[in-house]
This record gives sequence, structure tokens and C-alpha cells, in this order.
Amino acid sequence: MIEIKPFTNRDENAVKRIILLKSQVRFASSAEDFIASATETMHLYVIYYHGEIIGFFKLDIAYSEQMKFCPINTLGLRTFVISQHYQGKGIGTAVIKRILHYTAVHYARYDAIYLTVNCKNPVAKYCYEKSGFQLTGDLFLEGDFGPQEVMFAYNHHDFKS
Repeated sequence: MIEIKPFTNRDENAVKRIILLKSQVRFASSAEDFIASATETMHLYVIYYHGEIIGFFKLDIAYSEQMKFCPINTLGLRTFVISQHYQGKGIGTAVIKRILHYTAVHYARYDAIYLTVNCKNPVAKYCYEKSGFQLTGDLFLEGDFGPQEVMFAYNHHDFKS
């Protein structure tokens, strides 16, 4: 059972216990940076799997204002992290599908969700593709760790059911 819930202060210790593979750390935010990044436009979420927090992510409602490749009226999915203990089991794909369902219901006024995935992170790219994201064909070249592919998924009612 996967649940998406807004991050609260009581989630802090569980989020800090999430462990990533060393090879993934450069592509994701630390728990501390994630917690510190909340703003009016950066909404933080935790991922529950059978009642336990196993990951976190951010929805950026100002993404289209910051990213030139992003059309207006779109969300940004940032800092998607699943604990290493839950990777490779199809859970990440299921979580992303759940996020798409969540945004279709709770962020229905937005047309699409955009993200960037590092070109050196093919496992994440494959996970996003299996979940319904598509490549735009654009590269984002301003990241700290090399080029990133731009992906999107429509935020539509098909995910609400």
C-alpha cells in the first residue's frame, strides 16, 4: 500500500533515516536539504509504503517560471528519492504512478508535470518512462552533474480514477 502525504515536522527523523546507494547520492538531495527547501511554491511530500516512510519528493508549483524548457501552468517533480532497501522491486514505478494520480486530484489545475533526469542515471529514466513520463527531446545543461534529459507527463483526469 502506497500513500502520499504532505511532509510534517514529525516526519523529519524518518526522512533522515532514508538511505541511498552511494552512486545515487549525487543525483538526489540529502534529507537535510530536502527538509530545508520548503517554501510557498515548493511543496514537500513523504512516501509511505505499508505505513513506513520509504521516500520523499517535492512538487514545485513555480517550476515553469524557473525552467526555460517548461511550458506555463505545469508542475515540477523534484528530488524523488526511494530508500535503497525498496529499490529494484517495482516500488519506485508504483510510487511515481501514485504521484501522478495524486497530482491529477490535488493539483488538477496544472496541465503537466515536468522533471529532469541525469543522463548518467538510466535506471531512474527507465523508471519514469515505465510510470508514464515521456522524453521531450530537450536537454537541460545547467545541472551540477552534467546534462539531464527533460521528461513530462500529462496531469489529466485519467489518473483520477
